[in-house]
Amino acid sequence: MRFVFLLSLAAALAMPAAALAPGQRAAENRLLVDANADRDNWRLHGRTFDNQRFSPLTQIDRKTVSRLKLVQTLHTGVANSFEATPLAIDGVLYLVTATNHVQAWDAAAGKRLWEWKPDKLDYTEACCGPQARGVAVAYGKVYTALFDGHLVALDARTGHLAWQTDPAKTHPEPKHYYTYTLAPQVDDGLVIVGTAGAEYETRGMVEAYDAETGEKKWEFRTTAAPDEPGGDTWGGDAWKFGGGSVWNTPAIDPKNGLVIFATGNPNPDYRGETRPGDNAYTDSIVAIDAKTGGLKWWYQEVPHDLWDYDASAPVMLFDARGPDGRIVPAAGQAGKVGNVFIVNRLTGKLLYKSQPFVEQSANMFTPPRFDGVTLLPGVSGGSLWQPPAFSPRTHYFYVLGANVPMTFTAIEYRDSRPGGPWVGRHTGGVMKRADGPQSGTLTAIDVNSGRIAWQYRSAQPMYGGVLATASGLIFAGEMNGDFSAFDAATGKRLWSTNLGTGVCSPPITYQVHGVQYIAVGANGCRGGHVPQGRPVFTDAVAIFALDGRSAN
Repeated sequence: MRFVFLLSLAAALAMPAAALAPGQRAAENRLLVDANADRDNWRLHGRTFDNQRFSPLTQIDRKTVSRLKLVQTLHTGVANSFEATPLAIDGVLYLVTATNHVQAWDAAAGKRLWEWKPDKLDYTEACCGPQARGVAVAYGKVYTALFDGHLVALDARTGHLAWQTDPAKTHPEPKHYYTYTLAPQVDDGLVIVGTAGAEYETRGMVEAYDAETGEKKWEFRTTAAPDEPGGDTWGGDAWKFGGGSVWNTPAIDPKNGLVIFATGNPNPDYRGETRPGDNAYTDSIVAIDAKTGGLKWWYQEVPHDLWDYDASAPVMLFDARGPDGRIVPAAGQAGKVGNVFIVNRLTGKLLYKSQPFVEQSANMFTPPRFDGVTLLPGVSGGSLWQPPAFSPRTHYFYVLGANVPMTFTAIEYRDSRPGGPWVGRHTGGVMKRADGPQSGTLTAIDVNSGRIAWQYRSAQPMYGGVLATASGLIFAGEMNGDFSAFDAATGKRLWSTNLGTGVCSPPITYQVHGVQYIAVGANGCRGGHVPQGRPVFTDAVAIFALDGRSAN
Protein backbone atom coordinates (compact mmCIF):
# COMPACT_ATOMS: atom_id res chain seq x y z
CA MET A 1 0.00 0.00 0.00
CA ARG A 2 2.75 2.43 0.91
CA PHE A 3 4.67 1.76 -2.32
CA VAL A 4 1.61 2.23 -4.51
CA PHE A 5 0.60 5.43 -2.71
CA LEU A 6 4.02 7.05 -2.90
CA LEU A 7 4.50 5.99 -6.53
CA SER A 8 1.21 7.53 -7.58
CA LEU A 9 1.96 10.65 -5.55
CA ALA A 10 5.39 11.02 -7.18
CA ALA A 11 3.85 10.61 -10.63
CA ALA A 12 1.28 13.27 -9.89
CA LEU A 13 3.96 15.68 -8.67
CA ALA A 14 5.87 15.24 -11.92
CA MET A 15 2.89 16.24 -14.09
CA PRO A 16 2.79 19.85 -15.26
CA ALA A 17 -0.17 22.00 -14.25
CA ALA A 18 -2.68 22.78 -16.97
CA ALA A 19 -5.40 25.37 -17.27
CA LEU A 20 -8.72 24.12 -15.94
CA ALA A 21 -11.56 23.53 -18.36
CA PRO A 22 -14.91 25.09 -17.36
CA GLY A 23 -16.22 21.69 -16.28
CA GLN A 24 -13.16 21.10 -14.12
CA ARG A 25 -13.55 24.48 -12.45
CA ALA A 26 -17.19 23.76 -11.70
CA ALA A 27 -16.21 20.40 -10.17
CA GLU A 28 -13.55 22.11 -8.04
CA ASN A 29 -16.08 24.68 -6.87
CA ARG A 30 -18.40 21.86 -5.78
CA LEU A 31 -15.54 20.34 -3.76
CA LEU A 32 -15.10 23.64 -1.93
CA VAL A 33 -18.80 24.16 -1.26
CA ASP A 34 -19.21 20.53 -0.12
CA ALA A 35 -16.01 20.42 1.96
CA ASN A 36 -17.95 19.29 5.03
CA ALA A 37 -18.86 16.02 3.30
CA ASP A 38 -15.18 15.37 2.57
CA ARG A 39 -14.34 13.45 5.74
CA ASP A 40 -10.68 12.74 5.02
CA ASN A 41 -9.46 16.21 4.05
CA TRP A 42 -8.97 19.63 5.64
CA ARG A 43 -9.48 21.49 2.37
CA LEU A 44 -10.10 25.09 3.50
CA HIS A 45 -8.58 27.35 6.14
CA GLY A 46 -11.50 26.78 8.53
CA ARG A 47 -12.02 23.29 7.03
CA THR A 48 -15.27 24.58 5.52
CA PHE A 49 -16.42 27.94 4.17
CA ASP A 50 -18.14 28.64 7.50
CA ASN A 51 -14.78 28.57 9.38
CA GLN A 52 -16.23 26.20 12.01
CA ARG A 53 -13.09 24.01 12.32
CA PHE A 54 -15.34 21.07 13.02
CA SER A 55 -14.33 17.63 11.73
CA PRO A 56 -16.70 14.68 11.28
CA LEU A 57 -13.90 12.19 12.07
CA THR A 58 -14.56 9.97 15.10
CA GLN A 59 -11.72 7.43 15.28
CA ILE A 60 -10.16 9.52 18.06
CA ASP A 61 -12.88 9.83 20.69
CA ARG A 62 -13.38 10.12 24.45
CA LYS A 63 -12.46 6.47 24.98
CA THR A 64 -9.52 6.19 22.57
CA VAL A 65 -7.86 9.60 22.98
CA SER A 66 -5.68 8.32 25.83
CA ARG A 67 -3.88 6.16 23.23
CA LEU A 68 -2.84 9.15 21.13
CA LYS A 69 0.90 9.06 20.32
CA LEU A 70 3.35 11.22 18.40
CA VAL A 71 4.07 9.58 15.01
CA GLN A 72 5.88 12.31 13.03
CA THR A 73 7.64 15.59 13.67
CA LEU A 74 8.03 17.80 10.61
CA HIS A 75 10.86 20.36 10.67
CA THR A 76 10.13 23.35 8.47
CA GLY A 77 13.62 24.82 8.78
CA VAL A 78 12.19 28.13 10.02
CA ALA A 79 12.47 28.64 13.79
CA ASN A 80 9.80 31.25 14.32
CA SER A 81 6.24 31.55 15.53
CA PHE A 82 3.84 29.37 13.54
CA GLU A 83 0.34 30.80 13.25
CA ALA A 84 -0.56 28.88 10.10
CA THR A 85 -3.33 26.34 9.68
CA PRO A 86 -1.96 23.50 7.50
CA LEU A 87 -4.22 22.11 4.80
CA ALA A 88 -4.50 18.34 4.31
CA ILE A 89 -5.68 17.29 0.84
CA ASP A 90 -5.44 13.80 -0.64
CA GLY A 91 -2.53 12.76 1.54
CA VAL A 92 -0.54 15.99 1.19
CA LEU A 93 -0.02 18.66 3.87
CA TYR A 94 0.41 22.22 2.60
CA LEU A 95 1.76 24.81 5.01
CA VAL A 96 3.53 28.16 5.15
CA THR A 97 6.04 29.51 7.66
CA ALA A 98 6.17 32.95 9.25
CA THR A 99 8.61 34.10 6.55
CA ASN A 100 6.39 32.85 3.69
CA HIS A 101 8.20 29.61 2.88
CA VAL A 102 5.53 27.35 1.35
CA GLN A 103 5.97 23.60 1.74
CA ALA A 104 4.19 20.40 0.73
CA TRP A 105 4.64 17.24 2.83
CA ASP A 106 3.49 13.64 2.67
CA ALA A 107 0.80 13.85 5.36
CA ALA A 108 1.41 10.32 6.66
CA ALA A 109 5.10 9.60 6.04
CA GLY A 110 6.32 13.08 7.02
CA LYS A 111 8.48 13.49 3.89
CA ARG A 112 8.89 16.93 2.36
CA LEU A 113 7.72 16.93 -1.28
CA TRP A 114 8.64 20.46 -2.33
CA GLU A 115 9.36 23.96 -1.01
CA TRP A 116 9.04 27.46 -2.45
CA LYS A 117 10.68 30.57 -1.00
CA PRO A 118 10.29 34.20 -2.03
CA ASP A 119 13.51 35.79 -3.27
CA LYS A 120 13.03 38.41 -0.56
CA LEU A 121 10.27 40.05 1.41
CA ASP A 122 10.23 43.64 0.24
CA TYR A 123 9.13 45.62 3.26
CA THR A 124 10.73 48.23 5.51
CA GLU A 125 8.25 49.19 8.22
CA ALA A 126 5.30 46.95 8.94
CA CYS A 127 3.14 45.69 11.77
CA CYS A 128 2.96 42.96 13.01
CA GLY A 129 5.18 40.22 11.79
CA PRO A 130 6.35 38.89 9.45
CA GLN A 131 3.61 36.33 9.85
CA ALA A 132 1.52 34.02 7.64
CA ARG A 133 -1.61 32.18 8.75
CA GLY A 134 -1.98 29.67 5.97
CA VAL A 135 -2.41 28.97 2.27
CA ALA A 136 -5.34 28.14 0.00
CA VAL A 137 -5.33 25.18 -2.39
CA ALA A 138 -7.70 24.97 -5.37
CA TYR A 139 -7.76 24.82 -9.16
CA GLY A 140 -4.43 22.97 -9.21
CA LYS A 141 -2.63 25.78 -7.40
CA VAL A 142 -1.44 26.79 -3.95
CA TYR A 143 -2.17 30.45 -3.16
CA THR A 144 -0.11 32.31 -0.58
CA ALA A 145 -0.28 35.96 0.48
CA LEU A 146 3.15 37.39 1.25
CA PHE A 147 3.94 39.82 4.03
CA ASP A 148 5.14 42.39 1.49
CA GLY A 149 1.80 42.56 -0.34
CA HIS A 150 2.38 40.05 -3.16
CA LEU A 151 -0.27 37.41 -3.86
CA VAL A 152 1.42 34.30 -5.27
CA ALA A 153 0.08 31.22 -7.08
CA LEU A 154 2.17 28.03 -7.17
CA ASP A 155 1.70 24.75 -9.04
CA ALA A 156 0.25 22.45 -6.38
CA ARG A 157 2.16 19.44 -7.76
CA THR A 158 5.62 20.98 -8.04
CA GLY A 159 5.67 24.28 -6.15
CA HIS A 160 6.73 26.13 -9.30
CA LEU A 161 5.63 29.75 -9.58
CA ALA A 162 2.52 30.18 -11.74
CA TRP A 163 1.92 33.92 -11.24
CA GLN A 164 2.26 36.71 -8.69
CA THR A 165 0.73 40.15 -8.35
CA ASP A 166 2.64 43.42 -8.32
CA PRO A 167 1.82 45.55 -5.24
CA ALA A 168 2.94 48.65 -7.14
CA LYS A 169 -0.09 48.12 -9.40
CA THR A 170 -2.57 46.66 -6.89
CA HIS A 171 -1.93 48.77 -3.77
CA PRO A 172 -1.72 52.55 -3.30
CA GLU A 173 1.26 54.41 -1.90
CA PRO A 174 2.89 53.99 0.49
CA LYS A 175 2.53 50.40 -0.74
CA HIS A 176 5.08 49.04 1.76
CA TYR A 177 2.56 49.68 4.55
CA TYR A 178 0.06 47.26 2.97
CA THR A 179 0.85 43.75 4.13
CA TYR A 180 -0.80 40.33 4.14
CA THR A 181 -0.89 38.04 7.18
CA LEU A 182 -4.05 36.05 6.47
CA ALA A 183 -4.56 32.78 4.63
CA PRO A 184 -6.27 33.47 1.29
CA GLN A 185 -9.81 32.28 0.72
CA VAL A 186 -10.93 30.70 -2.59
CA ASP A 187 -14.46 30.89 -3.93
CA ASP A 188 -15.96 30.38 -7.39
CA GLY A 189 -12.77 31.09 -9.34
CA LEU A 190 -11.63 33.94 -7.12
CA VAL A 191 -8.81 34.28 -4.58
CA ILE A 192 -9.92 36.61 -1.78
CA VAL A 193 -7.43 38.38 0.50
CA GLY A 194 -7.41 41.36 2.86
CA THR A 195 -4.68 43.84 3.69
CA ALA A 196 -3.15 44.61 7.06
CA GLY A 197 -1.29 47.80 7.94
CA ALA A 198 -3.78 49.82 10.01
CA GLU A 199 -1.00 50.91 12.35
CA TYR A 200 0.05 53.15 9.47
CA GLU A 201 -1.74 55.66 7.23
CA THR A 202 -3.54 53.12 5.07
CA ARG A 203 -7.07 52.52 3.89
CA GLY A 204 -7.64 48.80 4.34
CA MET A 205 -9.22 46.60 1.71
CA VAL A 206 -10.56 43.18 0.81
CA GLU A 207 -9.54 42.16 -2.71
CA ALA A 208 -10.57 39.45 -5.17
CA TYR A 209 -8.22 38.12 -7.86
CA ASP A 210 -8.85 35.73 -10.73
CA ALA A 211 -7.57 32.33 -9.55
CA GLU A 212 -6.25 31.41 -13.00
CA THR A 213 -4.56 34.66 -14.07
CA GLY A 214 -4.05 36.84 -11.00
CA GLU A 215 -6.07 39.69 -12.50
CA LYS A 216 -7.70 41.91 -9.88
CA LYS A 217 -11.49 41.67 -10.16
CA TRP A 218 -12.82 43.86 -7.33
CA GLU A 219 -11.93 45.50 -4.03
CA PHE A 220 -13.85 46.71 -0.99
CA ARG A 221 -12.31 49.46 1.17
CA THR A 222 -12.74 49.09 4.93
CA THR A 223 -13.09 52.80 5.74
CA ALA A 224 -16.31 54.42 4.56
CA ALA A 225 -15.97 57.23 2.01
CA PRO A 226 -18.28 60.27 2.30
CA ASP A 227 -20.63 59.00 -0.44
CA GLU A 228 -20.92 55.49 1.09
CA PRO A 229 -23.06 54.15 3.96
CA GLY A 230 -21.28 55.14 7.18
CA GLY A 231 -19.36 57.88 5.41
CA ASP A 232 -20.63 60.45 7.91
CA THR A 233 -18.76 58.65 10.75
CA TRP A 234 -15.41 60.18 9.78
CA GLY A 235 -14.30 63.77 10.14
CA GLY A 236 -12.65 65.54 7.20
CA ASP A 237 -10.29 63.38 5.17
CA ALA A 238 -9.56 60.91 8.00
CA TRP A 239 -11.26 58.10 6.06
CA LYS A 240 -8.54 58.27 3.39
CA PHE A 241 -5.92 56.85 5.78
CA GLY A 242 -8.12 55.51 8.58
CA GLY A 243 -6.79 51.94 8.85
CA GLY A 244 -9.13 48.97 9.05
CA SER A 245 -6.87 45.92 8.64
CA VAL A 246 -8.25 42.52 7.67
CA TRP A 247 -6.04 40.20 9.68
CA ASN A 248 -7.80 36.91 9.08
CA THR A 249 -9.50 34.70 6.50
CA PRO A 250 -13.09 35.61 5.53
CA ALA A 251 -15.97 33.16 5.83
CA ILE A 252 -18.10 32.44 2.76
CA ASP A 253 -21.88 31.96 2.65
CA PRO A 254 -22.37 30.40 -0.81
CA LYS A 255 -26.16 30.15 -0.48
CA ASN A 256 -26.52 33.89 0.06
CA GLY A 257 -23.49 34.99 -1.95
CA LEU A 258 -21.73 36.65 0.98
CA VAL A 259 -18.12 37.19 2.04
CA ILE A 260 -18.06 37.93 5.78
CA PHE A 261 -14.96 39.11 7.64
CA ALA A 262 -13.72 41.15 10.59
CA THR A 263 -11.88 44.47 10.47
CA GLY A 264 -9.16 46.07 12.57
CA ASN A 265 -8.59 49.35 14.33
CA PRO A 266 -8.84 52.86 12.93
CA ASN A 267 -5.71 54.99 12.57
CA PRO A 268 -4.25 56.57 14.65
CA ASP A 269 -4.83 53.82 17.21
CA TYR A 270 -4.83 55.71 20.49
CA ARG A 271 -5.84 59.26 19.55
CA GLY A 272 -9.23 60.09 18.11
CA GLU A 273 -9.11 63.87 17.68
CA THR A 274 -8.22 63.61 13.99
CA ARG A 275 -10.99 61.09 13.24
CA PRO A 276 -14.18 62.24 15.04
CA GLY A 277 -17.12 59.85 14.78
CA ASP A 278 -17.68 56.09 14.94
CA ASN A 279 -15.19 55.38 12.08
CA ALA A 280 -17.10 52.82 9.99
CA TYR A 281 -16.24 50.06 8.99
CA THR A 282 -13.40 49.57 11.49
CA ASP A 283 -13.67 47.14 14.44
CA SER A 284 -16.60 45.50 12.70
CA ILE A 285 -18.10 42.34 11.27
CA VAL A 286 -18.69 43.15 7.60
CA ALA A 287 -20.62 41.35 4.85
CA ILE A 288 -20.06 42.07 1.16
CA ASP A 289 -21.31 40.61 -2.12
CA ALA A 290 -19.13 37.69 -3.22
CA LYS A 291 -19.46 38.60 -6.92
CA THR A 292 -18.92 42.36 -6.80
CA GLY A 293 -17.46 43.28 -3.41
CA GLY A 294 -20.39 45.61 -2.77
CA LEU A 295 -21.35 46.33 0.85
CA LYS A 296 -24.29 44.39 2.30
CA TRP A 297 -24.09 45.36 6.01
CA TRP A 298 -21.73 45.94 8.91
CA TYR A 299 -21.95 45.58 12.67
CA GLN A 300 -19.45 47.65 14.66
CA GLU A 301 -18.18 46.07 17.89
CA VAL A 302 -16.24 49.11 19.18
CA PRO A 303 -17.18 52.51 17.73
CA HIS A 304 -14.39 55.12 17.66
CA ASP A 305 -11.81 52.67 19.02
CA LEU A 306 -9.02 54.25 21.10
CA TRP A 307 -7.54 51.04 22.55
CA ASP A 308 -6.63 48.83 19.53
CA TYR A 309 -9.67 46.69 20.39
CA ASP A 310 -9.92 45.54 16.80
CA ALA A 311 -11.67 42.44 15.51
CA SER A 312 -8.76 40.28 14.37
CA ALA A 313 -10.00 36.68 14.82
CA PRO A 314 -11.87 35.09 11.88
CA VAL A 315 -15.65 35.29 11.58
CA MET A 316 -17.49 31.97 11.92
CA LEU A 317 -20.90 31.05 10.47
CA PHE A 318 -23.53 28.81 12.11
CA ASP A 319 -27.24 28.68 12.88
CA ALA A 320 -28.40 30.03 16.23
CA ARG A 321 -31.70 30.36 18.04
CA GLY A 322 -32.47 34.06 18.34
CA PRO A 323 -34.03 35.81 21.35
CA ASP A 324 -37.47 35.29 19.76
CA GLY A 325 -36.93 31.51 19.62
CA ARG A 326 -36.52 31.28 15.83
CA ILE A 327 -33.49 29.70 14.16
CA VAL A 328 -31.38 32.38 12.48
CA PRO A 329 -28.46 32.11 10.03
CA ALA A 330 -25.80 33.70 12.23
CA ALA A 331 -22.20 34.92 12.22
CA GLY A 332 -19.98 35.12 15.30
CA GLN A 333 -16.72 36.87 16.03
CA ALA A 334 -14.61 36.81 19.19
CA GLY A 335 -13.35 40.32 19.82
CA LYS A 336 -10.33 41.68 21.64
CA VAL A 337 -12.73 43.17 24.17
CA GLY A 338 -13.43 39.64 25.42
CA ASN A 339 -16.99 39.10 24.18
CA VAL A 340 -18.29 37.02 21.30
CA PHE A 341 -20.60 39.06 19.07
CA ILE A 342 -23.31 36.97 17.36
CA VAL A 343 -25.27 38.65 14.58
CA ASN A 344 -27.87 37.72 11.99
CA ARG A 345 -25.66 37.12 8.94
CA LEU A 346 -28.31 38.32 6.50
CA THR A 347 -28.88 41.68 8.19
CA GLY A 348 -26.03 42.30 10.65
CA LYS A 349 -28.47 42.74 13.52
CA LEU A 350 -27.00 41.81 16.91
CA LEU A 351 -28.47 38.66 18.45
CA TYR A 352 -26.19 38.24 21.46
CA LYS A 353 -23.16 39.85 23.01
CA SER A 354 -21.77 36.97 25.04
CA GLN A 355 -20.73 36.97 28.64
CA PRO A 356 -17.06 38.01 28.84
CA PHE A 357 -14.66 35.08 28.41
CA VAL A 358 -11.75 37.05 29.94
CA GLU A 359 -11.35 39.62 32.68
CA GLN A 360 -12.63 43.12 31.91
CA SER A 361 -11.51 45.98 34.11
CA ALA A 362 -14.11 48.57 35.05
CA ASN A 363 -12.04 51.25 33.28
CA MET A 364 -11.51 49.29 30.03
CA PHE A 365 -12.95 52.10 27.91
CA THR A 366 -10.99 54.91 29.58
CA PRO A 367 -9.19 56.90 26.86
CA PRO A 368 -5.38 56.66 26.94
CA ARG A 369 -3.81 59.44 29.00
CA PHE A 370 -0.46 61.20 28.86
CA ASP A 371 0.31 59.79 32.32
CA GLY A 372 -0.81 56.29 31.29
CA VAL A 373 -3.77 54.10 32.17
CA THR A 374 -3.74 50.33 32.80
CA LEU A 375 -6.58 48.29 31.30
CA LEU A 376 -7.87 44.77 30.81
CA PRO A 377 -8.14 43.47 28.17
CA GLY A 378 -4.97 44.76 26.57
CA VAL A 379 -4.08 44.79 22.90
CA SER A 380 -3.46 41.03 23.05
CA GLY A 381 -7.09 40.35 23.88
CA GLY A 382 -9.53 38.94 24.82
CA SER A 383 -9.21 37.09 21.55
CA LEU A 384 -6.40 38.13 19.24
CA TRP A 385 -5.88 36.32 15.89
CA GLN A 386 -6.54 32.80 17.19
CA PRO A 387 -9.38 31.00 15.35
CA PRO A 388 -12.30 29.60 17.38
CA ALA A 389 -14.24 26.41 16.64
CA PHE A 390 -17.90 25.44 16.71
CA SER A 391 -19.66 22.13 17.26
CA PRO A 392 -23.14 21.61 15.78
CA ARG A 393 -23.50 18.79 18.35
CA THR A 394 -23.20 21.05 21.41
CA HIS A 395 -24.02 24.42 19.80
CA TYR A 396 -20.99 25.83 21.60
CA PHE A 397 -18.57 28.44 20.26
CA TYR A 398 -15.10 27.49 21.58
CA VAL A 399 -12.72 30.41 22.00
CA LEU A 400 -9.25 30.96 23.48
CA GLY A 401 -8.60 34.05 25.57
CA ALA A 402 -5.81 36.08 27.16
CA ASN A 403 -5.69 38.10 30.36
CA VAL A 404 -2.73 40.44 29.83
CA PRO A 405 -2.96 43.88 31.52
CA MET A 406 -1.57 46.73 29.40
CA THR A 407 -0.68 50.32 30.17
CA PHE A 408 -1.72 52.74 27.43
CA THR A 409 0.09 56.08 27.27
CA ALA A 410 -0.95 58.84 24.89
CA ILE A 411 1.67 61.01 23.21
CA GLU A 412 1.35 64.13 21.11
CA TYR A 413 0.14 62.92 17.74
CA ARG A 414 1.27 64.46 14.49
CA ASP A 415 0.75 63.39 10.93
CA SER A 416 3.81 61.36 9.98
CA ARG A 417 3.67 61.83 6.20
CA PRO A 418 6.45 61.94 5.04
CA GLY A 419 7.40 61.43 8.66
CA GLY A 420 10.44 60.32 10.55
CA PRO A 421 11.31 57.34 12.71
CA TRP A 422 10.02 58.12 16.17
CA VAL A 423 8.03 55.89 18.48
CA GLY A 424 4.27 56.31 18.28
CA ARG A 425 4.30 58.68 15.33
CA HIS A 426 1.62 56.62 13.57
CA THR A 427 -0.47 55.48 16.53
CA GLY A 428 -0.60 58.53 18.77
CA GLY A 429 0.52 56.52 21.77
CA VAL A 430 2.39 53.54 23.12
CA MET A 431 1.37 50.51 25.11
CA LYS A 432 3.35 48.06 27.16
CA ARG A 433 2.62 45.04 29.28
CA ALA A 434 1.81 46.06 32.84
CA ASP A 435 2.84 44.40 36.08
CA GLY A 436 0.40 41.83 37.35
CA PRO A 437 -0.67 38.24 36.76
CA GLN A 438 -1.40 36.89 33.30
CA SER A 439 -3.59 33.93 32.44
CA GLY A 440 -5.58 32.31 29.68
CA THR A 441 -8.94 30.71 29.05
CA LEU A 442 -10.62 28.13 26.84
CA THR A 443 -14.33 28.90 26.93
CA ALA A 444 -17.45 27.22 25.56
CA ILE A 445 -20.19 29.77 24.77
CA ASP A 446 -23.74 28.69 23.94
CA VAL A 447 -24.62 30.42 20.66
CA ASN A 448 -28.33 30.19 21.50
CA SER A 449 -27.94 32.50 24.49
CA GLY A 450 -24.44 34.00 24.59
CA ARG A 451 -23.90 32.44 28.00
CA ILE A 452 -20.78 30.57 29.11
CA ALA A 453 -21.31 26.82 29.38
CA TRP A 454 -17.88 25.98 30.78
CA GLN A 455 -14.40 27.43 31.01
CA TYR A 456 -10.88 26.00 31.40
CA ARG A 457 -8.25 28.29 32.90
CA SER A 458 -4.58 28.26 31.98
CA ALA A 459 -1.66 29.80 33.86
CA GLN A 460 -0.59 31.60 30.67
CA PRO A 461 -2.53 33.35 27.89
CA MET A 462 -3.92 30.92 25.29
CA TYR A 463 -3.27 31.56 21.62
CA GLY A 464 -3.26 29.28 18.61
CA GLY A 465 -6.80 28.15 17.98
CA VAL A 466 -9.29 25.37 18.64
CA LEU A 467 -10.26 22.15 16.85
CA ALA A 468 -13.65 20.45 17.42
CA THR A 469 -14.58 16.92 16.32
CA ALA A 470 -17.77 14.90 15.96
CA SER A 471 -16.45 12.49 18.60
CA GLY A 472 -17.08 15.11 21.29
CA LEU A 473 -13.50 16.37 21.64
CA ILE A 474 -11.88 19.80 21.66
CA PHE A 475 -8.11 20.23 21.05
CA ALA A 476 -6.01 23.25 22.01
CA GLY A 477 -2.45 24.10 23.04
CA GLU A 478 -0.85 26.25 25.75
CA MET A 479 2.25 28.39 26.19
CA ASN A 480 3.77 25.90 28.64
CA GLY A 481 4.00 23.31 25.85
CA ASP A 482 0.88 21.32 26.74
CA PHE A 483 -1.31 20.09 23.91
CA SER A 484 -4.58 18.74 25.24
CA ALA A 485 -7.93 17.19 24.42
CA PHE A 486 -11.05 18.29 26.32
CA ASP A 487 -14.57 16.95 26.57
CA ALA A 488 -16.59 19.24 24.30
CA ALA A 489 -19.66 19.08 26.54
CA THR A 490 -18.05 19.56 29.96
CA GLY A 491 -14.55 20.98 29.47
CA LYS A 492 -12.89 18.11 31.34
CA ARG A 493 -9.31 17.58 30.17
CA LEU A 494 -9.09 13.98 28.92
CA TRP A 495 -5.56 13.81 27.51
CA SER A 496 -2.45 15.96 27.44
CA THR A 497 1.15 15.79 26.25
CA ASN A 498 3.95 18.33 26.58
CA LEU A 499 5.80 19.22 23.38
CA GLY A 500 8.64 21.08 25.07
CA THR A 501 7.87 24.55 23.73
CA GLY A 502 4.82 26.75 23.45
CA VAL A 503 1.89 25.45 21.38
CA CYS A 504 0.38 28.58 19.88
CA SER A 505 -0.77 27.14 16.55
CA PRO A 506 -4.18 25.98 15.26
CA PRO A 507 -4.57 22.17 15.29
CA ILE A 508 -6.21 20.25 12.45
CA THR A 509 -7.28 16.65 11.89
CA TYR A 510 -7.40 14.56 8.71
CA GLN A 511 -7.43 10.94 7.56
CA VAL A 512 -5.11 8.97 5.26
CA HIS A 513 -5.90 5.34 4.37
CA GLY A 514 -8.24 4.96 7.32
CA VAL A 515 -5.90 6.47 9.93
CA GLN A 516 -6.96 9.69 11.64
CA TYR A 517 -4.19 12.17 12.41
CA ILE A 518 -3.97 15.33 14.52
CA ALA A 519 -1.39 17.94 13.46
CA VAL A 520 -0.29 21.06 15.35
CA GLY A 521 2.66 23.43 15.29
CA ALA A 522 4.89 23.44 18.38
CA ASN A 523 7.12 26.39 17.61
CA GLY A 524 6.90 28.69 20.62
CA CYS A 525 4.78 31.79 21.16
CA ARG A 526 5.38 35.42 20.27
CA GLY A 527 5.98 37.28 23.52
CA GLY A 528 5.06 34.20 25.47
CA HIS A 529 6.25 31.91 28.22
CA VAL A 530 9.34 29.82 27.44
CA PRO A 531 9.79 26.49 29.25
CA GLN A 532 13.02 26.50 31.23
CA GLY A 533 16.04 25.48 29.18
CA ARG A 534 14.16 25.60 25.87
CA PRO A 535 14.64 27.89 22.84
CA VAL A 536 12.18 30.71 22.28
CA PHE A 537 11.20 29.28 18.87
CA THR A 538 11.57 25.95 17.11
CA ASP A 539 10.50 24.72 13.67
CA ALA A 540 8.34 21.70 14.58
CA VAL A 541 4.94 20.49 13.44
CA ALA A 542 3.81 17.49 15.51
CA ILE A 543 1.56 14.76 14.09
CA PHE A 544 -0.35 12.29 16.30
CA ALA A 545 -2.29 9.08 15.73
CA LEU A 546 -3.74 6.35 17.92
CA ASP A 547 -1.15 3.88 19.28
CA GLY A 548 1.52 5.48 17.09
CA ARG A 549 -0.18 3.88 14.08
CA SER A 550 0.68 5.17 10.62
CA ALA A 551 -0.88 4.66 7.21
CA ASN A 552 2.57 3.89 5.76
